[in-house]
Amino acid sequence: MRSIVQVDDTWSCALHGRVLSLRQDSTHLHYRASFPDHSLEPPTPPSSAPSSTVDPAPEDDTEALVKHYLNLDPNLTELYEQWSSVDANFKKKAPRFAGIRILRQDAWEALVGFICSSNNNIIRISQMSKMEKLCIHYGPLLGHVGITPYHDMPSPSVLADPKIESQLRQLGFGYRAKYLYQTAAMISQEHEQGWLDSLRNPEKPIMGQKPSSAGEMQPGGREGYRIAHEELLALQGVGPKVADCVCLMGLGWGEAVPVDTHVWQIAQRDYKFGKGKHSSLTKATYDAVGDRFRTLWGKEAGWAHSVLFTADLRAFSERLVTKVEVTQVKEERTDLRLETRLEAEIVAKKKVKREADDSEPGPNDFTTIKEITRIKRRKKI
Repeated sequence: MRSIVQVDDTWSCALHGRVLSLRQDSTHLHYRASFPDHSLEPPTPPSSAPSSTVDPAPEDDTEALVKHYLNLDPNLTELYEQWSSVDANFKKKAPRFAGIRILRQDAWEALVGFICSSNNNIIRISQMSKMEKLCIHYGPLLGHVGITPYHDMPSPSVLADPKIESQLRQLGFGYRAKYLYQTAAMISQEHEQGWLDSLRNPEKPIMGQKPSSAGEMQPGGREGYRIAHEELLALQGVGPKVADCVCLMGLGWGEAVPVDTHVWQIAQRDYKFGKGKHSSLTKATYDAVGDRFRTLWGKEAGWAHSVLFTADLRAFSERLVTKVEVTQVKEERTDLRLETRLEAEIVAKKKVKREADDSEPGPNDFTTIKEITRIKRRKKI
């Protein structure tokens, strides 16, 4: 749901306190991270004496973040084969859309993004850029790439200010301004810190935590999923579909199946819904469609559903996708920490230009997700 800017063959976005840039060739994924240079900021409150120590640079976890956020660990070939073995319709359509993965988004980011995009089609969602407006006006600045600024997500407490609703209306959020303000206030004032993440699937925890069992799968989903769905419905601007979107993409509940009118059309056309008591998309029909897909595809039903959803969109229906496999992740050791700190310094001081020059990070500053067999330089800090 974040705003992702493309310049030539590189895509950049703000993510987890850094600006992340990605580019991909036919076999590998390359990344570069730029961090804010806090050394340029004055201390608060001003110190009466100079510091005698220098804070150590934080450990760079960008490689782990890339793997986590893009959900690269699951074996996509095995999943596609599993879904194809039980569903002839999936087997027919999926090969043209290999490589589709469900992002492992931050729960708050996913919640805000889906409240902003509710009741809109794909084209209007991409044109509205409400998440970008929200980050620019209320999120902390992380840096620039070229002339483009990148801001992180504002926290719930920032959006819980009573003045926020009227300000968001002026920015074009319409009726969603009320939902965003009220939901932010509920999360920051009525729940303990970390409440949203407490609803997460323990098999897919936040980065850095160890997974644990989520219990037995049922036709209606595991107990933790059902609890998370009900809790989200209590928030302003969150209906069953938005709750399922957040469960699937923000909380890691793979069995969540968001059902909108488009998915309902797929269910009628390809899975024999639309007759008898399920002739229209009621609450009961919504649940029945989700249960049918969960029974068919298992605990990653929402992922399989997203493949068919993509395949059915007019914008993608004629596209043939070449499959790209990322088989192993290994840091290309050309002194990643030094490169990352240098990149952050350049972004903060010079606002990196698009035209390459001697001081601008070039293609070789990307760390490659691949196996390196020969390394020319090895430096240690």
